[in-house]
Amino acid sequence: MRFRSWSAEPRPATCWPKAPAATFTARRRWTGSGSPAAWPASSEAEATLQGGGFAVTRARFLLLGFLGVFFAIPADLAASDDWPRRLFKTTSHDFGTVARGAVAEYRFEMENPYIEDVHIERVESSCGCAHPTVTKRLLKTYETGAIVVTLDTQRFYGQKDTTLRVVFDQPFRAEFRLKLSYYIRPDVVFQPGTVQFGSVPQGQSVKKRVTVSYAGRTTWKVLDAEASNSHLDVALAEVERTTDPRTHVGKVTYDLVVTLKDDSPPGYLKEFVVLRTNDPNQQTARIPLTVEGLVVPSLSVHPAVLLFDVVRPGETISKNLVVRGQKPFRILEVEGPDPRFRFTIPKTASQYRSGDSTYYGAVIAVEFHAGDAPGKVSGKVRIQTDVAGAAPLEVSVSGQVAAPTLQKIDRPGTHSELKNPGR
Repeated sequence: MRFRSWSAEPRPATCWPKAPAATFTARRRWTGSGSPAAWPASSEAEATLQGGGFAVTRARFLLLGFLGVFFAIPADLAASDDWPRRLFKTTSHDFGTVARGAVAEYRFEMENPYIEDVHIERVESSCGCAHPTVTKRLLKTYETGAIVVTLDTQRFYGQKDTTLRVVFDQPFRAEFRLKLSYYIRPDVVFQPGTVQFGSVPQGQSVKKRVTVSYAGRTTWKVLDAEASNSHLDVALAEVERTTDPRTHVGKVTYDLVVTLKDDSPPGYLKEFVVLRTNDPNQQTARIPLTVEGLVVPSLSVHPAVLLFDVVRPGETISKNLVVRGQKPFRILEVEGPDPRFRFTIPKTASQYRSGDSTYYGAVIAVEFHAGDAPGKVSGKVRIQTDVAGAAPLEVSVSGQVAAPTLQKIDRPGTHSELKNPGR
């Protein structure tokens, strides 16, 4: 059994997931031979010890509630195998219509709300068309992970309803099922199956081309293509339309160009371009195409957080900040959170080479003069450059100035007294 003493402060995890710490109701889990037994969620409880051959008669445990005895996973949840449900944000997903050859992926996000560690032993798929992987098998309290499912759209097609069987072996053995549904169109093929921009410097525009092929109705058309992000441009053009004279099967090819605009903000990008077709079935008329990329800032600074250990009064600490850019730049001004910070700014950025790539860097020397005032040091260092349109770079500051040390000294012929050596 695992106990948590009561406190008026909120606890990370109590006897059931994220329950308020002010909940006084006592719950108790017995572990031993036989199945767990739980005391009901009330001040009056009745429990039977399994395997002991005797019973505890009805009694009131209101006092235990005020003493604040908390347990991690209630026994009623452990016995029902339903406790894994609270790990998942979603337990089902519908991919909708997926083109053959397209990259289709979904993440079942998890978070452990319990005190006990949760461990996933394995994940099994009911269909070879869905491949699950676990990003993190062991989750401690409030740690997060995911079960990532990737569809095999090359070898499978048609309507699929798949079950993922998730097997847990900690803190209790349990099984939980996640549901997937999707329709893989055999008549529409994307080549390549996804738009991958890779790493793109901020301010640069990149284009990627995808070939959309169809085999079926002679009248089939893509009516339009729309992006879910305003920083993406989409251009669609029909390049071929033929009919097989023997089978009368129509073949259509489109050229799809996706452009990442030069005004895209820095950060990771994952969006969809949706093709809208003239299929009479509205459930299959819209076909998504995944778009991914990483926009790298034109300027970056390292480290992102300037950390000071505990600094003695009057001490001076030196640190460095490195500003890096894709093009030449100058640092115009550096501002600290208070006058105790001083900066030495280089006149220009130096050029460096890393493999086949070239970049520019500048090192800012930072000095922090602690002074005599104790307390926490926090705030932002702001760096202004001459790069057009670039926002000032910011670095968080965290540190502590210690209080002056008091020493006990003895003087001949006098009583002992406390003295501040800094005065």
